[in-house]
Amino acid sequence: MKYIWGCLLLFFLISCESDPTNRNPYLQEINFRFDLNLNLPLYNDLNNIGNPVYVGNNGVGTRGAFVMRTGLDTFFAFEASCPNHTPNSCSTMTIDGQNVTCSCEDFTYSLFTGQQLNRPDDGTRYYDLLFYRATQSGNVVTISN
Repeated sequence: MKYIWGCLLLFFLISCESDPTNRNPYLQEINFRFDLNLNLPLYNDLNNIGNPVYVGNNGVGTRGAFVMRTGLDTFFAFEASCPNHTPNSCSTMTIDGQNVTCSCEDFTYSLFTGQQLNRPDDGTRYYDLLFYRATQSGNVVTISN
């Protein structure tokens, strides 16, 4: 009986894994919720697939968020601060077509996937864009973390 309890304890200890390396050390994950009304001219570009919009309102992420319609009823939202260094004067990225670019290092990220497109091969760990939830209900898209 001791053997069975010992095996079960060992199994649970091995199966529980905590991997803090996936967490981005440069960006804090801020809780927020913001609604975008697609009827407003400010968010009119979101009515078409592939047109990103920057939402820079106070309380939306660290430096705002980029929102883009990626399908008929699918939206993606990402943090607007570059994920590969702490927020500073040059870390708010700018829209370049369907990508965003960080002016600090000229890193480019896709708004369809959030992945860094020009990742250097220097052995350093680089992070992709911080993803936010984006859900649509009627003509309102809610982005939140």
